[in-house]
Amino acid sequence: MKETFGEYIRLLRTEKGLTLTQLAAQLDLDSANLSKIENGKRGFDEKRLDRLAMVFELNPKELHNEYISDRLAKQIYEMNCSTEILKVAEEKAEYRRTLKK
Repeated sequence: MKETFGEYIRLLRTEKGLTLTQLAAQLDLDSANLSKIENGKRGFDEKRLDRLAMVFELNPKELHNEYISDRLAKQIYEMNCSTEILKVAEEKAEYRRTLKK
């Protein structure tokens, strides 16, 4: 997915024919906060991912991956990271995985 996570939520919501108010109620949010999330002015609370997956009948693991990749992409963008930095970071992440064993 290329969209931001908030844009993705809006896409899912509109495809299912839900209003902001209807989806917000299902996620235990108010519609103003959901609107801010969809417009990228506020982040989505990771604790609500399972509920979001349930509402839209999505695979929770895949949804979590979308959420995390969006957070990483935002940081990469905000920090103006180069491709080289990303390669080094990936190598460091692989190294850290070996330390956990």
